[in-house]
Amino acid sequence: MSIQKIILPAILALMAFGGYYFYSNQSTPEQQTDVKTTLKKGEFVLKVDATGELKAKRSVKIKAPSSMRSERIHQTTIQDMVAEGTMVKEGDYVATLDRTEVSNKMGDAQTEIDKIQTQLSQAKIDTAITLRGLRDELINLKFAKEEKMLELEQNKYEPQAVIQQKEIDLQRNERDYRQAESKYLLEKEKAIAKIAEIDADLKQNNTKLERLVKLAGEFRINAPKDGMIIYAKSWRGKVSAGSQVSSWDPVVAELPDLSEMMSKTYVNEVDVSNVEKGQEVSIKIDAFPEEEYVGRVVSVANIGEELREYDAKVFEVNIELMGADSILRPAMTTSNEIVTDILQEVISVPLEALYSDSLPYVFKEQGGRILKQEIISGPSNNDAVVIDFGLEDGDNIYLSMPDNAKDMEFQPLDPAIKKKIKMEQEAREKARLAKMEERRKAMKDVDVPQENSGNSGMIFIN
Repeated sequence: MSIQKIILPAILALMAFGGYYFYSNQSTPEQQTDVKTTLKKGEFVLKVDATGELKAKRSVKIKAPSSMRSERIHQTTIQDMVAEGTMVKEGDYVATLDRTEVSNKMGDAQTEIDKIQTQLSQAKIDTAITLRGLRDELINLKFAKEEKMLELEQNKYEPQAVIQQKEIDLQRNERDYRQAESKYLLEKEKAIAKIAEIDADLKQNNTKLERLVKLAGEFRINAPKDGMIIYAKSWRGKVSAGSQVSSWDPVVAELPDLSEMMSKTYVNEVDVSNVEKGQEVSIKIDAFPEEEYVGRVVSVANIGEELREYDAKVFEVNIELMGADSILRPAMTTSNEIVTDILQEVISVPLEALYSDSLPYVFKEQGGRILKQEIISGPSNNDAVVIDFGLEDGDNIYLSMPDNAKDMEFQPLDPAIKKKIKMEQEAREKARLAKMEERRKAMKDVDVPQENSGNSGMIFIN
């Protein structure tokens, strides 16, 4: 009885192991069939995915005083600024600029005014003394002239020589008087011109001081209209308290028009040839993943650029959102899916099913065996690729590499057919590019928001 109790569990365990082994082997063909797929013609969507950032299509720029440049204040520091995202009304406080340099210039102007006022007072005193001396000289000469005339009258019965001498003395006196009178007038004109010059210099410096006082008042920056404060950007980051603002690019912040938004994105040089103005875009906002918006491409840069975040050259692409939404804010990250084309009734395979060993091929099931079937591929997206030749509707292909793949027969394509298909592909591509160019010319240009000194380097951040 004790032996049966031992043998029976052992037999049951052995049967269980055998059943597991049998069914596990039986399941292998089912697992292999799971990695196959049957091809069917259908719609194929060509798209380009790109991450972007929301921007307002239009915005009012809040700037430091434009008169900074005329007063030779080349840059100043933002001492204080309201938080980004603050809602302001027209006339509300936005920022304060450092007044140190303008205050120093005001002090210099006041010193110069005091100096000129002293010069003016001194010039008036000197003029008064000089002209008084000349007037006294004229009075004396006038008295002397009258005295000579009287002497001539008294000596009219004297000998002719005496009379003649008196006449000469009178003429000499009259000449001296005229010379003194002319000198007086010249000195007076000279004094008037000198005082006018000093007075003009004084007025000029007073005007300069008035401008500086007005400029100092403008260093308190207020909102020109209602809106939301968005900090300006430079190539080194956002402009905020502590940043330096240049007189050549004095933008401090912006008040964006939130009723019309755009997404600024960059597309790599490989995909940009497929992107054109007017193409439809599906837009998602990272902050609101459940929301989806429709947009259209409004501009594609003609020249690429190198950015730190990208391995290859990229081209700037701007996308206009169709419609407004109050939840959207500038600088939100967007996921843009640009639909570049939709192909009808084509055969496509997943990217993982395509292999290459100097020639592209797939693993195709044919006549109960598996072949390496050479193919000619066409357009592709992030998930699949169109097969222009080599596969047909209803073919079964493997999505993963089968066992003993290296021993399988390679089925090449006829070189003549390959040449023909390649020529057809080139013709289609040429026609596609021509059609893109026509649509590009037909579409009206849309104003695109420009960066504030994005590459000018005129705004510096401490």
